[in-house]
Amino acid sequence: MRYRLTKSDISNLAKHGHLEEHISFGENTLTYALQSKVGGTLSAIFENNEITVFVDKEMVKEWVSTERIGFEYDNNGLFILLEKDFTCLDNVAEDQSDNYPNPLANAADITENKFVI
Repeated sequence: MRYRLTKSDISNLAKHGHLEEHISFGENTLTYALQSKVGGTLSAIFENNEITVFVDKEMVKEWVSTERIGFEYDNNGLFILLEKDFTCLDNVAEDQSDNYPNPLANAADITENKFVI
């Protein structure tokens, strides 16, 4: 599972300890949530059409207060990746105003300029 979180998402997770979204599949709904907890590593459960990923509160604090991009967990085939959502390097139609600045943006500008010459 891969979650990309905007600035507001991470801020809300730190402030409220919980973040969730819903996807409708006809008459069914899938809920996916992040829940902060005390201690431990990333973990997840799937019950009643809801995926809940548990994140240690200290990890969330680190995420908010540092340049850390994300966290990952791999155990018996369950791979969880939580990461900051960066702005795209190419032009896209979606609103990216709440995304983190892409650390490769300057490198992309340099690469593009090399092709222009």
